[in-house]
Amino acid sequence: MQFPLEGLKVLDFSRVLAGPFAGRMLSDLGADVVKIEPPEGDVTRFWGKVIAHLPGYYHQQNAGKRNICIDLRHPDAKALVNALVAEADILIENYRPDVMGRLGIGYEDLSQINPKLIMLSISGFGHDGPESRRAAYAPVIHSEAGLIYRSHQEAALSQTDPDFQDLPLSVADTNASLHGLIGVLSAVILRNQTGLGQHIDIAMIDATIATDDKMHYDLEASGDTGPMRNEIYTLAFSSVLISTDFRLLFKLLIDHGHLTDPSPKGASLEDKIRLRRSAVYQLLQAQTTEAEFDALMRSINVAWGAVRNPSSIRQQATVAHRGSIVDIDDRAGGVRPITQSPYRFSNAKSGVRGPAPHRGEHNDEVLRQWLALPEGKITALADQGVVLSDANDRAKNP
Repeated sequence: MQFPLEGLKVLDFSRVLAGPFAGRMLSDLGADVVKIEPPEGDVTRFWGKVIAHLPGYYHQQNAGKRNICIDLRHPDAKALVNALVAEADILIENYRPDVMGRLGIGYEDLSQINPKLIMLSISGFGHDGPESRRAAYAPVIHSEAGLIYRSHQEAALSQTDPDFQDLPLSVADTNASLHGLIGVLSAVILRNQTGLGQHIDIAMIDATIATDDKMHYDLEASGDTGPMRNEIYTLAFSSVLISTDFRLLFKLLIDHGHLTDPSPKGASLEDKIRLRRSAVYQLLQAQTTEAEFDALMRSINVAWGAVRNPSSIRQQATVAHRGSIVDIDDRAGGVRPITQSPYRFSNAKSGVRGPAPHRGEHNDEVLRQWLALPEGKITALADQGVVLSDANDRAKNP
């Protein structure tokens, strides 16, 4: 079996998460992804547990890639980038929209060198709007797209988390990356028909709104027509989320003979709610083991989930069975855990292909393989400071 994207060459100029995640998924699908890293390094090299000079956050988003470190401000850098672009199929970047153009490597310039180039640009607010040059990370988009406000409103209804809080993951980044992947792979298919590449302008705010399944409630001021918020109960064996409207949960428990309605005829709505919630709570508290609780939920066909500490995610049954977390070489004589890509093909390979690279680790290798540069030319580029590497820096400053 082969990888679906074998043979595709990708230049990944992106950093942090929106962009690097897309590059990681392309690598997992078999593309040759070369990260172009600036001399100062990706900021995520400061985040996470460090093993063999590779911090965890950077490692997770850049595993399987190769790495060239180019000083894009050097006068000779543009010629090197242009030579690499001439060989590339895809380029990913997530600088602010004016940066690549100022460096002379915007899409208009690069498409003249390689008309087949597919360029994915991810930014907070897109390339052509009033906020196009505004800095944005995922939490900014969570705020601007209404996710933090809605989370606060829903929490207030259940009398929890009274203050505004950011989401516990960078969903605006990963949504933009995944929508970017769809755009890139669509452009690859179209290129097979037309012979021409594309520039794909992905705005994180667009991707977040497009992926927001509850946006229509806000646009149409119809929040009261939606289901009630899923509720969480702390039981003897664990805290559990029950994925259904409380009103339906109560009805199903009645219909299946697990409860009788405790509210007397003629009771006020307030009393009905209080008595019915108390009856459900007592029934749930009587389930002293996960097996008993699961049997109860199965009997009424209601989904539920344990409120799991993510540090124990490898013990989750399906995660363990599907290998959603795998151990790979930590480059220090051991292994370290990493998230596996979710793609499972019937007749093709996919998955993380190795650890993350050091800055500039593959300067020589990629320049030989992609550009057939002789050793003397590669050495000259390093001596001039066009390309740099962690290895050289550590040799100079052990």
